[in-house]
Amino acid sequence: MYVSMVRAKLHQARVTMADLEYEGSIGIDSDLLAEAGIFPYEKVLVVDIENANRFETYTIPQPAGSRAIQVNGAAARLVELGDRLIIMSFVYVDFPPPTDWEPRVLILNADNSIKTTLGEILQAPIKVKG
Repeated sequence: MYVSMVRAKLHQARVTMADLEYEGSIGIDSDLLAEAGIFPYEKVLVVDIENANRFETYTIPQPAGSRAIQVNGAAARLVELGDRLIIMSFVYVDFPPPTDWEPRVLILNADNSIKTTLGEILQAPIKVKG
């Protein structure tokens, strides 16, 4: 049996652009993706702190250092520029999960720079469903 655990999270990421005409996804500064340990094209759950809207999509890298958080496609209707988002990636691990589980968390400033970093990027000594 497996359990789904939060692996990485960007907390209070601010929406810098929303493009209804783009074909889906959430664009994230590639530096933030790397620092969080989130892969390009990885599925993520996104929660808008301002209005409680939730949606799943996949990440696409934006230019390094741009601090861009761009919500695309139909999900662009669920956010406003400047909204704070929680962006989470998950992984399946053997049940019961490790007692010392700690996801990688980046808490961001209003300009999407990193304010605080918690946890380490989770590597694969943990057996994951593959």
